[in-house]
Amino acid sequence: MMPRRFWVVLIEALIPAFATAQPFPAKPVRIVGPQTPGGATDVFARLMAQKLGAKWGQPVVVENRAGAAGVVGSEGLRCTA
Repeated sequence: MMPRRFWVVLIEALIPAFATAQPFPAKPVRIVGPQTPGGATDVFARLMAQKLGAKWGQPVVVENRAGAAGVVGSEGLRCTA
């Protein structure tokens, strides 16, 4: 009979093989630009959004929040899964 420790290690080694992750992204993605629309940052963000949307198969939206030297757009940013 195999020792109990062998079975515990074997089961722990096989657990990752059965775990599956959700595909990323699972919902629409939002890019927040802290500058005014029409500037270089906005143009670059829209080009990136177009490429990422095509690659990911999800809509990528650029949202411009100008004001207070970028503080308004940078305020409250967080990653949500």
